[in-house]
Amino acid sequence: MNDRELIEGCLSGKAEYERMLYDRFSAKMFVLCLRYARNKMEAEDIMQDGFIRVYRKLHTFKHKGSFEGWIRKIMVHTALKFLKKSSNKNEFSNLDEVKEEPIKSKAISDINEKELLELVNQLPHGYKTVFNLYVIEGYKHHEIADMLEIGESTSRSQLLKARKYLQNALKHLQVILA
Repeated sequence: MNDRELIEGCLSGKAEYERMLYDRFSAKMFVLCLRYARNKMEAEDIMQDGFIRVYRKLHTFKHKGSFEGWIRKIMVHTALKFLKKSSNKNEFSNLDEVKEEPIKSKAISDINEKELLELVNQLPHGYKTVFNLYVIEGYKHHEIADMLEIGESTSRSQLLKARKYLQNALKHLQVILA
């Protein structure tokens, strides 16, 4: 079944189509939600709220672009709303800039995707949010600043700090692997 048929079935109020939509996209969206959440339970809450928004806004999808991308955007915005409600603005403090240092490629080549995602999940929450939005979702700093209601320089600073944190973690990992 293609996306158009799935959407039409959902719009006609058929529960089995809503279930198919959920089954088709829930695994990918849960991974997305985990990247923003502090724990699995928060990710589940974000995803549930996100799918409720998807179903409510389904009539606004114009079949231009990717349906999965449209759902993804709703999930990201849902996650950010959740974070705004539950987070402290100090998580996005604008501290001094951090110099990036080159890391040896052996540390990167010896780490797998799961280990790298675990390192990203260990980032302080403000760093992690900006890192996910910029690096993984592809938003620009001015967009991140608008979404998180922070300054553009704060977004840049958070990204630099996240990268520095990851560089240090990779250096530490390199020492362990050597």
